[in-house]
Amino acid sequence: MINTALRLPAPEIEALLQGRIIAVMPNKFIIPGREFALCPADASINLLPLEQYYRSNFLPIAQSTFAQLNSQGVLIQPQQMSLLTDEEQLKLPLLAYETVLLKAWAKCELCQIINNAETLATLSQLTIWTIEALKEILKQRQNIFLAYLRVYQLPKSIEVPIKSNSQFLALPQPLNVSETKPVLNDRTFAQRKHQLEKLEPPLHLELEELQSAIASLSISQPAAKQLDDDMKVFLGWSSEKLIKQPDPDLAWINNIAALGNRSKQEDEWKNNYQAGTDFENIVRDSLEFLGFTIDYAHKGGAGGLDLFCSKPYPLFGECKAGKKIPNPTAVQLLNLGTLRRSDLFNQATKLIIGPGQATTQLQDAAKVHNMAIINPETLEKLVKLQNNHRNSIDLFKLKEYLKAGQSDEEVEKYIDQVYKEMSLRSQIITAVKELSEQDNETSKATHHSFITEIRAHYNATHNPRLNDEVVRDLLIELSSPLTGYLGRIKGSDWKSDRFYFLRNLLIN
Repeated sequence: MINTALRLPAPEIEALLQGRIIAVMPNKFIIPGREFALCPADASINLLPLEQYYRSNFLPIAQSTFAQLNSQGVLIQPQQMSLLTDEEQLKLPLLAYETVLLKAWAKCELCQIINNAETLATLSQLTIWTIEALKEILKQRQNIFLAYLRVYQLPKSIEVPIKSNSQFLALPQPLNVSETKPVLNDRTFAQRKHQLEKLEPPLHLELEELQSAIASLSISQPAAKQLDDDMKVFLGWSSEKLIKQPDPDLAWINNIAALGNRSKQEDEWKNNYQAGTDFENIVRDSLEFLGFTIDYAHKGGAGGLDLFCSKPYPLFGECKAGKKIPNPTAVQLLNLGTLRRSDLFNQATKLIIGPGQATTQLQDAAKVHNMAIINPETLEKLVKLQNNHRNSIDLFKLKEYLKAGQSDEEVEKYIDQVYKEMSLRSQIITAVKELSEQDNETSKATHHSFITEIRAHYNATHNPRLNDEVVRDLLIELSSPLTGYLGRIKGSDWKSDRFYFLRNLLIN
C-alpha cells in the first residue's frame, strides 16, 4: 500500500517510463527503500527555463509532455491556490483543483549525494539534464541528490486531485501496487545503476542522439514508433519484451495461398478473370514485400505479361490461379517475355506461380526454358518469414534455389537454412547471456565475456562445434548498431574484444 506521491516534472516521469533515465533529482534526500507514486508537475518546478534545463535531444519530448499536461483542463494550479484564503479554498468544487494522472510508482534504491562539479559533464551525458541545469542546482542547493528509482507501471492510470505543491503529497486514498510490471528487468536495471554510480560514459552516444530524433518524429508520425521501441531496447532503456500486434495492413499475407487455389466452384460470384487478377495483385504485393522492385508498366490482364521485377535482378513472372497450372503456361511466359523485353529475358530469372504439382509436360518445358515453378503456399511461407524477421531473406541467395522445374522443395530448403542461421545466432546470444548470469549479483552488471569464453560455453552444449574465428564473426555481426543484440568493447586485437548481452533474438 502506498500513501504518498513524489512530485516530479512531467517529462522526467515520461523519461523514467521510457527507461531513458533511472534517477531523478529531488529537493531533499530520499531514504532508500521508500515507495511512492509518481505525480507529474508542470514546468514551474524547475529552476531554469525549459530550453536551458533539458538537453536538446530530450527537449522536444519535454515540450510535448508539458503541452499534454496543460491540456488536461486544469482550472486552478497549486500556485494559484496559495493566493486564496482557507475559506475560499473550501468553497471550491473538487474540479477546481489540479487533477493529474498517476501512471507509475517507484521504490528508491539509492540516493547519491553529488557535490563535485567535475563530474557534471558525464552526469549530463547519462541523463536528460544540461550541464547548465546541474551547475545551477549545485549552486543553489550545494548538493545534488540523485535518487535511483526502480519504476513499476500501474495496471491502469489513476486520476487524482492535487492540492499542494510540496515535494511529497498525501494521496486521497491508499494505492495498492505490485511489482508485476517493472519498466526494466533486474539485470538491465543493475547495469544502468552501475554505469550511473560509476559515471561511466554512454557507450552509444551517437545512437542516443538518433533515438531522440526518432522519438521526436514519432510524436507526429506513429509509423516511427516501432523503430523508436527497437532503438530503446537496443540502448538498454527498455527490457520489456515487445509484443507485436498484428498489423491490419498486412492481413493479406494470410490470403496468398487461398487466392492462388481458387476455383469456380468456390467463387460462384467471381469469374476466372477476376480471380486471376486478384492472384496477380497479391503476387506483386508479395514480391515487393520480399524486396523486389516491381515494374508496374506490366499489369497483366488478357494477353499481357503478369509481372516484371527490375531490381535487384530481372525477374519475369506468370501467375495462375485455380486448381492446377495449364500446360501451355511455360510457352506463354516465353512468348510474352521475349515480346516485351527480349533484351533481358534469356538471362533473367523466370518464375511461374500456381497451384498443384506441375504436369510432366509443363515441367519439361520449364526446364528447357530455365523457369522455376512454385506453389502459392511456398510464396506465402517466404512472405511470412520476411514479416516475422525483416530482411532475413537474401534475394540473391533465394535466386540460387529457384531451380528449373518444380522447385518448392528447393525453396523450402532455403527457408530452413534461414531459420538455422537465425537459430545459431540466437544460441550465441544465449551463451553470452548465460555467462553473465553465472556470476554473482555484484559482478552481473560489469561482466563482459571474451570470444574464447563464449566459444567454449557454446561448444559445451551444441553441435557442430565452432572455432574462435566463426564465433568472432557472429559476435561482431550481432553487436553491430544495426542489429544490437550484443554490446562490444574493443580490445587491442580481436582476441581481446569483449561482449555483453543486450537483448534476445526471438525465433518465430
